[in-house]
Amino acid sequence: MATQSAIQDVDLLKAVSQSDAALIEIAEEGLPTEAVAQLRTYGLSFTEVAEIVIAPRTLKHRKARGERLSTEETERVLRVSRIVALADQVFGDHEKALGWLRIPHPRHQDRSPLSLLRTESGGKVVENMLWQIDDGIYS
Repeated sequence: MATQSAIQDVDLLKAVSQSDAALIEIAEEGLPTEAVAQLRTYGLSFTEVAEIVIAPRTLKHRKARGERLSTEETERVLRVSRIVALADQVFGDHEKALGWLRIPHPRHQDRSPLSLLRTESGGKVVENMLWQIDDGIYS
């Protein structure tokens, strides 16, 4: 199991580049609630974080009780972090990446890629879209 301090001090961008075994361990242990604030430093709005990761009221209760994020919430934080990092890589510019993530696409019933990240299936769709853009085959 990961040490408590390793999980407490996790840097999300470094965490998503770790081995599969390490990611599983992080998800099972749960991230500290401070990981949600880290998403805000990536440029995500309060509303986006609330819609994708965790409701503000739930987050407030977890913080007050000193609880960690659930496995599902942790996986959503890691998924969003991974996709933002990939979008940054593909577009070569953080603002362009965030812009693309926020634009509704007709291919997905006019939903934005960011809104699809609530589920693992949606995350895979967005990841595939980004790889297609990187390969020059996205239409």
